[in-house]
Amino acid sequence: MVYGAIEAGGTKFVCAIGDNELNITKRASFPTTTPEETMKLVIDFFKEYQTELESIGIGSFGPIDIHRDSPTYGYITSTPKLAWQNFDFVGTLKKEFDIPMAWTTDVNAACYGEYIAGEGQGFSSVVYYTVGTGVGGGALQDGVFVEGFSHPEMGHMLVRNHPEDSFEGNCPFHKTCLEGMAAGPAMEKRAGKKGQDLAEDDPNWDIEAYYLAQCAYNTTLMLSPDKIILGGGIMKQKQLMPKIYQAFEELMKGYVKTPKLEDYIVTPELGDNAGTVGCLALARDSKLHS
Repeated sequence: MVYGAIEAGGTKFVCAIGDNELNITKRASFPTTTPEETMKLVIDFFKEYQTELESIGIGSFGPIDIHRDSPTYGYITSTPKLAWQNFDFVGTLKKEFDIPMAWTTDVNAACYGEYIAGEGQGFSSVVYYTVGTGVGGGALQDGVFVEGFSHPEMGHMLVRNHPEDSFEGNCPFHKTCLEGMAAGPAMEKRAGKKGQDLAEDDPNWDIEAYYLAQCAYNTTLMLSPDKIILGGGIMKQKQLMPKIYQAFEELMKGYVKTPKLEDYIVTPELGDNAGTVGCLALARDSKLHS
């Protein structure tokens, strides 16, 4: 069996071919420019496998329309990336490949990857956040995405300002939401330099950990998941997790007894492959085929 994966990010698209065991056999990356340019590269990538492809799993930046009975199902909708607003993503691919396609958000796909083959294996309830250029979240309960009229926008939960943080927030919609305070651009504006250029003992990491601890606190009280997985570029800073654990305990004040924090709030086992593996797994999962 040959499956396709498209991890459609705001900066780049990662396309991959994989097998039934979710082994990635071929991968390519393309910059996210315009639909005309980027989708041509995507389509050309998969055409080599056109006669073999069983299905394609797509995890896209959003917001997206996830409702199958909607006239705009498969569209990227009100994204800040103007060229992609109201773009018929699934429909464009269907014109070239008449095969089943699974369609969800990029962070849902990463959550599914960790649920199937990473830190979430063997657990019924898993939440995944990506913390990078933006902040997004996805949740699974017994293998089904938690969603209603739309997919969650967990990255825009409101958070309290750190006592020593006067930053006004970077989100154009909500200013001091989680993304507005903790995403990479927010860190850069606050500190005057990119996070990767900050020293490990820079106090800005304490501020960052405080917001991510609030994220984990809110998630714990709302969903009580078995695992909270924090991925994305910012979480590659190894000094963050101990700070998050400390701030989380201070916020929780013993109100809820969680599993051991080192086992409960974790980074992705699959690393940067979580989204691609998740897309392959979605493609393989016939229950989610359209």
